[in-house]
Amino acid sequence: MAATGRGLLQAAVLSAAVLTGAAAIGGGWIATRSAPPLEDAREGSTLVVDRNGRLLRAFTTGNGIWRLPATTGEVDPRLIAYLMAYEDKRFRDHHGVDPRAMMRAAGQALIHGRIISGGSTLTMQTVRLLTPDRSRTFTRKAAEIGAALALERQLTKDEILDIYLTRAPYGGNLEGVRAASLAWFGKEPTRLSPGEAALLVALPQSPEARRPDRDPAAARRARDRVLDRLAVAGALEPAEAEAAKDEPVPDGRRDFPVLAAHLAEHAVAETPGASRIQLTIDRPLQEQLEALARERAHAMGTKISVAIMVVETATGAVLAHVGGAGYFDEARAGHVDLAQSVRSPGSALKPFIYALAFEDGIAHPQTLIEDRPTRFGTYVPENFDDGFQGTVTAEKALQFSLNVPAVAVLDAVGPQRFMSRLTSAGVRLVLPSGAAPSLAIGLGGAGITLADLAQLYSSLARGGASVPLLTRLDPSPPPIAPRRPLTTPAAAWMVAHALAGAPPPPSASGGRIAFKTGTSYGYRDAWAVGFDGRYTVAVWVGRPDGASSPGLVGRMAAAPILYDAFARVSPERAPLPPAPSGVWHGTTAQLPAALQRLGPVGGAAASAIPPLEIAYPPDGARVDLSGGQDPLALKANGGVPPMTWLIDGQPISSPMHRREASWPTAGPGFLDISVIDATGASAQAQVRVD
Repeated sequence: MAATGRGLLQAAVLSAAVLTGAAAIGGGWIATRSAPPLEDAREGSTLVVDRNGRLLRAFTTGNGIWRLPATTGEVDPRLIAYLMAYEDKRFRDHHGVDPRAMMRAAGQALIHGRIISGGSTLTMQTVRLLTPDRSRTFTRKAAEIGAALALERQLTKDEILDIYLTRAPYGGNLEGVRAASLAWFGKEPTRLSPGEAALLVALPQSPEARRPDRDPAAARRARDRVLDRLAVAGALEPAEAEAAKDEPVPDGRRDFPVLAAHLAEHAVAETPGASRIQLTIDRPLQEQLEALARERAHAMGTKISVAIMVVETATGAVLAHVGGAGYFDEARAGHVDLAQSVRSPGSALKPFIYALAFEDGIAHPQTLIEDRPTRFGTYVPENFDDGFQGTVTAEKALQFSLNVPAVAVLDAVGPQRFMSRLTSAGVRLVLPSGAAPSLAIGLGGAGITLADLAQLYSSLARGGASVPLLTRLDPSPPPIAPRRPLTTPAAAWMVAHALAGAPPPPSASGGRIAFKTGTSYGYRDAWAVGFDGRYTVAVWVGRPDGASSPGLVGRMAAAPILYDAFARVSPERAPLPPAPSGVWHGTTAQLPAALQRLGPVGGAAASAIPPLEIAYPPDGARVDLSGGQDPLALKANGGVPPMTWLIDGQPISSPMHRREASWPTAGPGFLDISVIDATGASAQAQVRVD
């Protein structure tokens, strides 16, 4: 009886050998007509990578699959060794079919009465991944064998492994070891522990049943079986295999990297169908600045966002592009690229007004300019604090961001010429619909993006040479038309030298960065842009919906982020370049007479501020305040802020930088109202309150 059983087994094994040979012959014939579709073998997700090839963001295929291409050189050699030891230990020696493995499979089937293993090589499994027919008939097996033989004739062993590593199923919409490693371990498969490598070997055998996020216990059992067989095969020391069993098995999927998300989206939209796009971004820096933006935005309010850009000044390469404080943060409109959103720059364009004036010989950093109440036609600029400094140098006016001197210089340069110069340097200023360039553009009256501001300041840092921002490192970039320089090297250096002396934000050291801040009207946007000898950094803070945020000021909200961003870019500051030839140094008295003081402005004649008067309530008025219970509104015209209001000779609490105030009356009666401005001028009115 036993002899009969052994005879049957021998016959079965012999039959398997004969069938294997026949299948190989028949399969070879079939393979000449139905080779695997290699043109789509490596088709996968579009990958956006940084300047060093590190993954920034991946996109699913058209049918929603995460299939990240992988090669043997991009995965841990441990994984390759385990895969071959477990699946196909003679992979390097056979030609696509392993007769010994197929005979063993037939013998196992006869002994157990069911299929224990299919005897498939890695090459045959790769063929199966490339063809839609997954049936398990003899004819299908023969075709698979023939296709494997054909595949081995066309590709090297490593190329076949590359396809397997890219297409093997890992549960859900995950294909390939790279997608699996990112999803299950949160890291690239370049360095794997024994337990991680064994799990990646085990999952493709039954990817849905062993999915760690659905049945981590089943995943663990499958991994441990692989570890046991690796130990028996000598691919892993028994003690190491036992230690690997103690490694945790993931119980959920990790998020794929989503870094420089907005810039990646732009690049994919510009290059549809591309499999790999390389950006100029530096991934470690991008990660640090995205974390900085989130941290600062959360500290400032639920709807505040932060955008940051870093540019390598010499090349114009964008090293970091943070479009907002959290791509998936709906409350902060994370999907909107705020680095490309048009906003009012406040005072951030002032350096370029002075640069043009220095270039034209209209002014010099030591030229004296009056910072006094001045009217330019119907335009009456005021300083941010509503105070005035009197006579100042152009350098000081720029460092302290004084508005009246900036408008006076812009009036001398000409707003149309100023706007044309910026436009010819490659940036876009957006005016209100139907508006023409006016003096208001010097104080935020024209919109601009953070990216364009970063380009302008990087040009200034480059000595005035205008170079467009570079975001792609793809081969053969399109030719770039030459651009007009933003300004001359001498003018650029004089502005940079002045900005290096601007007062730093609290708790920061001055003189290491040339920078400028800006605050738009109504506290909607806070800006800080600066540079050292190597990098240019630009920061925007505000609400994506454009709403006002009281207290949102460039120096207090954006400048500290600028300094922190510089610390993350590099711990050491590169010095600013030395003065170029043609820069004159000296005092105001040593300047030519025409440059010692800014002369009368052209365009719109400047005039003195009108005298102070109480506009409401007028003298002698009778005001009905419902029995004196409602507050009395006060308003002044003319004069120089700040204003001090007095009722019956007693000062009242009021916002001194405004011309309006209110006073809660105690009841009906007569009131003596006075207002005093910064120059000591005063106005009076007597009214009756009913």
